[in-house]
Amino acid sequence: MFLFGFSSGLPFLLVAGTLAYWLKENGIVLKDITMIASAGMAYALKFVWAPLLDHWRIPGFARLGQRRGWLLFAQLGVVAGLLAMALLTPALLVPFVIATLLVALFGATQDIAVDAYRIEIAPIEAQGALVATYSLGYRIGLLLAGAVALILADHVSWRLVYAAMAVVMVVPVATTLMAREPDVLRSRPARWRDAMRESVIDPFADFFHRYGWVLAGVILLFLLLFKMPEQATIGGIMSPFYRDMGFSKTEIGAVTKIYGIWIGIVGVFIGGAAVARWGAWRPLGVTIVLCGCSNLLYLLLIAHPANLVVLTLVISGENLTLGMLGPPTVAFLSSLVNRRHTATQYALLSSLVNLPGKLLGFFAGGIATATGYGGYFIITVLAVLPAMLLFACLWPRFRSFERERASAEAAS
Repeated sequence: MFLFGFSSGLPFLLVAGTLAYWLKENGIVLKDITMIASAGMAYALKFVWAPLLDHWRIPGFARLGQRRGWLLFAQLGVVAGLLAMALLTPALLVPFVIATLLVALFGATQDIAVDAYRIEIAPIEAQGALVATYSLGYRIGLLLAGAVALILADHVSWRLVYAAMAVVMVVPVATTLMAREPDVLRSRPARWRDAMRESVIDPFADFFHRYGWVLAGVILLFLLLFKMPEQATIGGIMSPFYRDMGFSKTEIGAVTKIYGIWIGIVGVFIGGAAVARWGAWRPLGVTIVLCGCSNLLYLLLIAHPANLVVLTLVISGENLTLGMLGPPTVAFLSSLVNRRHTATQYALLSSLVNLPGKLLGFFAGGIATATGYGGYFIITVLAVLPAMLLFACLWPRFRSFERERASAEAAS
C-alpha cells in the first residue's frame, strides 16, 4: 500500500500545481493556467467509468486479475502520458493539453483500482493502518512530483523533469506485478442488459436502499461540501500565488513540498491514531474545521510577501491539518461502501468529495483576478459552515453506528 500510494501521488501534482509552474514560465496567463491545470478534475469525475473496473477485464491484462490488470494498464498509461508531455512541451499547446488530460485520466483510473484493492485486500478493522501507510506513500509521491521536480527545474529543462518522473513510475509497475490479487469471487453476467444493471444501476441503487433517500441525500450533500477548502487550494492557483508573493522555485519546493510533505505525514499519523482511538466520525468533524480554517493563514502571507518564516508557519498549519483530515475521510468513505460494488461506490463517494473544490479551482484564476488572492481564500473557507451544519444532522446516525460496530467487535 505504501508503493501504491506513491504511485497515486506521483502523477497528481504533475497535472496540477507542478504543471502550473511550467505553464507560467511559458507566458500563459493566470486564468488559462488554472483551467489547464484543472485537468486533475478527471479525479473528481472518475465515478463515470469506475463501473468498468468492477465488471470488465482488459484484454491482455486479464491474467493479472480484475484489480491488478486495471492497475497495470493505468500505470502504463501514466508513463506514456508523461513521456508525451515531455516530448511535446507547452510550445505545442493543444496536443500538450491532450497529453495532460490523458495523464489525469489514467491517474484517476489508477486511484479507482488502488482504492478498490485496499478495501478488498483486508477487513474494515485493518483499513486504518492501510490508509495511514497508503497516505505516507502518497505524500512521498507528492514530494517527488512537487519539491524534487521544482528544484530540478531550476537546473534542467522541464521536459527532462517530466521524463524522469515517467521513469520513476517503473517502481510501482514492478509492485503491481509482484502484488497478490484480492480473494473476491466475481460473477460474470450472461447478458449485456444484466451487466449494465449490475455495473451501473445496482451500485447507485444499493447506496440509497441501504441508507434511505433522506439520509443518503444528506450524506451526499455533506460529501460535496466538507473538503471544498482543501481541494480549492490544490490546483493551479497556488503556483502563481507563491511566485507572485516573491518566492523562487527552490524556496517554494523546499518549504511547501519537502518540509510541508513531512509535516503532512505527521498529520496523517495523528489522524490515523485518532481514527484508531475514537473511530472515524469524531476526528472527521474536528479536522474539517481545522483544515477549512487553515486557508485563512494565507492572508498572513499576503501581508508579509517573500517572508520565508511566514511561509513556513502557513505551510505548517495547512499541511498538518490536511494530513490529519485524510485518514478520517478515507475511513468514513470506506465504511459507506458495499463490498459488492467496491470500485464504483468508493469512486462515486470520493469524486463527490473532490468535485466542488475542483470546480472552484477551475475558475480560481478568474475569481482571484476579480477579488484578489485574499478574497479567493476567504471564499474557500465559507463551505465549512454548511458542512458542519450537515455534520450535526448526521451525528446521531453515525455515532450510533460506530457504537454498534464497536460492541460487535468486542463481542467477537
